[in-house]
Amino acid sequence: MTYTFAAMTSVVALGVALPAAAEISFNRIASFATPRNMAEGEDRTRPSSAEIVSASEDGLTLVYTDSPLGAIGLIDITDPAAPQPLGTIAMGGEPTTAVILGQRVFAAVNTSESFTAPSGRLVSVDLASRTEVASCDLGGQPDSVAKAPDGSFLAIAIENERDEEVNDGALPQMPAGFVVKLPIRDGEADCAAMEKIDLTGLAAIVPEDPEPEFVSINEAGEIAVTLQENNEIVVIGADGAISHFSAGAVDLEGIDTKKNGAMSFTARQPDRLREPDGLEWIDADHVATANEGDWKGGSRGWTIFHKGGTVVWDAGASLERAIAAIGHYPEHRSGSKGVEIESVEVATFDGTPLAFVASERASVVAVYDLSDLTAPQLLQLLPSGVSPEGLVAIPSRNLLVTANEADLREDGLAPAHVMIYQRAEGPAAYPMITSEGSDPLIGWGALSGLAAGARPGDLYAVSDSVFGMAPTIYRIDATQRPARIVDSLAVLRSGQPAQKLDLEGIATDGEGGFWLASEGRSDRLVPHALYHVDGKGEIRQEIPLPAELLAGETRFGLEGIARVGDVLWMAVQREWKDDPKGQVKLLAYDTQAESWGAVRYPLDAPAEGAWMGLSEITVHGDWAYLIERDNQIADRAAVKKLTRVALAELKPAPLGGALPLVTKETVRDLIPDLEVLNGYVVDKVEGFAIDAAGEGWVVTDNDGTDDSSGETLFWSVGTME
Repeated sequence: MTYTFAAMTSVVALGVALPAAAEISFNRIASFATPRNMAEGEDRTRPSSAEIVSASEDGLTLVYTDSPLGAIGLIDITDPAAPQPLGTIAMGGEPTTAVILGQRVFAAVNTSESFTAPSGRLVSVDLASRTEVASCDLGGQPDSVAKAPDGSFLAIAIENERDEEVNDGALPQMPAGFVVKLPIRDGEADCAAMEKIDLTGLAAIVPEDPEPEFVSINEAGEIAVTLQENNEIVVIGADGAISHFSAGAVDLEGIDTKKNGAMSFTARQPDRLREPDGLEWIDADHVATANEGDWKGGSRGWTIFHKGGTVVWDAGASLERAIAAIGHYPEHRSGSKGVEIESVEVATFDGTPLAFVASERASVVAVYDLSDLTAPQLLQLLPSGVSPEGLVAIPSRNLLVTANEADLREDGLAPAHVMIYQRAEGPAAYPMITSEGSDPLIGWGALSGLAAGARPGDLYAVSDSVFGMAPTIYRIDATQRPARIVDSLAVLRSGQPAQKLDLEGIATDGEGGFWLASEGRSDRLVPHALYHVDGKGEIRQEIPLPAELLAGETRFGLEGIARVGDVLWMAVQREWKDDPKGQVKLLAYDTQAESWGAVRYPLDAPAEGAWMGLSEITVHGDWAYLIERDNQIADRAAVKKLTRVALAELKPAPLGGALPLVTKETVRDLIPDLEVLNGYVVDKVEGFAIDAAGEGWVVTDNDGTDDSSGETLFWSVGTME
C-alpha cells in the first residue's frame, strides 16, 4: 500500500549547479506603489497604473506613464532602496510612452476621439519646473517612443490601433499607422522638421494596415519597428532606406495548450507566428523581440534576429518551461498565449551584455547573458508586480526597473507598482522554491497546505482549487537552496484525477498515506470533507462534515489538518453561522470512534472592511500551531502571524452544544518575513509545517498567478520549541 516517492537524491543526480565563488545577482531592493504619487487630498482610490518606464540620463529620476490617470509620474531614486514620490503631471490625454533627454521629458499622448479619428501629440515637460513647455501634433495615435543614443532625434510609432470590437478585431481598419522621426535641436523637439515615414505595402499579411507597435534606435541611427499584427519587422536606415522581413513562426514543443485547471507540458503548437511586441537593438546588427502575440500568434518566448531577417536564436518553449518550474505559469492562459512575453531591454553591466525579458502573464522578468548571441544563457527569473509592461536598465548604477501596470484594488488586491532591482555580489533571493531539474517537468502553484515527512527537510504540500482538474501532492526537499519540489503525486478517484476537491490541508497518516482537508463550496458542488488517500494517491475514504455542522455552513471552510494519534484536527477558516463573532471552530474527528467534536478559537479583530481567519494547523510537541491572517494585501496587510494553542486545551466538546474557548499566544509576526523580498506583502500565508528536526517552514499561496504576481515565498522560521 505504501508508495515511495522518487528519492530526493534524484534531483542532485540531475546536476544542480553550485554557486560561483563570487556570485553576482539581481535582487529587488524596493517597490513603489503608484498611489503614493498622488498629492495630499487627492482621491488615492482612483485607478492608477505604471506602464512604460524610463530613466533620466543621470539615473536619478524615473518617469512612467499612467494611462488611467492621464498623467506621467516621476520618482526620485537618488536612494534606489527608498524611492520618493515626485508627483504626477497631467497630460490632457492618455500617455503611452515617456522618455527623458537632458532636462526634458518627451511624452507621447493619445488624444483620439475614436479609432477612426485617431490623434495624438508629443508633450515636452521641463524636469525642473515639471510643467509642459511645448507640444507637437503627431497626426495620429502614438504608442512607443524611442530616443536615439546620441540624443539627436526621437522615433514614435503611430499605431492607429484597430477596434477589437469591429469584425472581431480583424485587419484592415483604417487609417493606417506610420512612424514619426522627430529631430531634437538644442534639447527641444523640432516640430516643423517632423518626418512621417510610411510603412504601408511592406507586410505580406495586411500590407495596407501596418499598425506599428514598438520602436528602437541603434548607434547608427537605424530605427527598428515591430508590426505586431502583421508579424513583420521593419528597419529604417539613417538615410531613410527601408528594409523589412517577416518575424516568421516557430514550432513549440512541451507546452500546455488547454485551459482546464491542470498543468501538462506535453502538447505542441507547430508554425506558431511570433507576432512580436517589444523589441530592442542588441548591437549594430541584431535585434531582440518579445513575441507576445496579438492576432493569430504569440510564441511564448523571444527571438534574436539579424537585421537582415535571419533568426540567430529563438527561446522556443524554454523560457515558459523555466517559468513553470518556479510556480509562475498562468494555466488560465494555456489556451491562448501562455506567459505572453511583453517587452525586452538590453544593456551591458560590467562588460557583460544582458537581456531582460518581461512576461506579462507570469509577472516575472528573465535575465539572460548575451555574450554568445547564438546561445543566450538564462541567469535569473526575477519576481515582479502584476503584469510587467515596461523595463529600463540603468547600468551606471547597477539598477533595473520594471513598471507593472495592473491595479487590482477594485477587487481588494494590490495596486500597480514600479519595482527596483540592484545587481550586486550575493545569491539570488528568488525563487525560494522550484521544480527545476524535474523530468518530466513538474508544474505547480497555489500551494495551500504543508505537512512534515519522516526526515529533516522532508515536506509535503498540496495545491488548491486553482488546479482543480489535477489535485496534487508535492514532495519538497527543503534542505536545498532554493527548496526543490522533487516529486508529485496525483490525487485519484478510481484511478483518475479526482474532481470536486479544494485541497487546503495535508497530514501524513503514519502508514505511507495522507489525510487531506477539502475546503468545499456548496454553490459549486464541492463538498466540505476529509479524504484519506493511500501512498499511490488513491482516495480510500471520504468523510463528509456532519449535517449539524453543515447547517451553519459558509463558503470559508477547512484550512489545514493535523493528526494527533487517532484524532484529526482541522481549522475552519472563518466564522460559520452558528459561531459567535470573532470565534472560529477547531474541529476534531476521531477516526476510530468516528465521532466529531470542536473547540472555539478567538480571532483578532479585523480592520474595517477586512476579515480575519485561520489558514493552517499543525501539531508539534505539546502545541498546536496555527496561521492567523487577515485577507488584506500590500500596505493594507495588518495581521499575518503564527500562533499556538496548548494541546492540553484541545478537549473537544460535542457539536451542537457549548464549545470551550481556547487560549492562544502569538509565536511570530510573519509580516517582516513577507517583506524580505522588498515587494508588497502578499495576502495568503497558507502553509506551515514543522519537520523531523523541529524546524518550522512557511509557504504562501500564489493563486496560480490569476490576479496575482505569482510570487511564492517559502522560508524557515527556525527551530520550534
